[in-house]
Amino acid sequence: MDSTAILEGLIQSVIQGDEDSAGARVREALTAGMDKAAILEYGLSEAMNRLGRMWEDGEVFLPEVLLSARVFQACADALEAAGGEAKAPVGRCMLGTVRGDLHDLGKNIVGIMMKTAGFEVIDLGRDVTREAFVEAVKHHNPDVLGLSALLTTTMGEQRTVIECLVKEGLRNGVKVMVGGAPVSQRWASEIGADAYAANAQEAVEKARQMLGVR
Repeated sequence: MDSTAILEGLIQSVIQGDEDSAGARVREALTAGMDKAAILEYGLSEAMNRLGRMWEDGEVFLPEVLLSARVFQACADALEAAGGEAKAPVGRCMLGTVRGDLHDLGKNIVGIMMKTAGFEVIDLGRDVTREAFVEAVKHHNPDVLGLSALLTTTMGEQRTVIECLVKEGLRNGVKVMVGGAPVSQRWASEIGADAYAANAQEAVEKARQMLGVR
């Protein structure tokens, strides 16, 4: 079976929430010598992208999305456990969903993609307060801080966190990237973020660009 067929099989297994089948496709892809980043981007992430469009079209419902998300995470964990040559991280990326927002699927996918791309990832989780972001930046000194907001009612927290970083004298030491369904480049520019990413792959590319990683 060629790589395209393997990836399509993986995509369908994730969409259907079939963890056994998805795991088998991941092992098949690794045995075939496929790159882990490619499996993640063109298999697992593509499955979630398609599922997102199906959600928007009313073709799937929340229980199905959550089941697929669990399969996605299990497969991503399997990829990470597959190991490989240990390399120094290309940068330190801190991620969190802002206060009042309990949605973290997109943020989790970004974290997995960042790890696969060689970043050290510190995940603060969801519903993270502005104070917690500031203290974490002081303690961990990340190169990139990713602020996720999935609601129009919570995206204002991205601005507040940046303002707090400025107040604490931390802003110049960290690149801030924002993302989430209601977020746009216009919003990122308005609140003084360094970058906006529409999806996980773009988040990785923007992070690499900001840090000058080739």
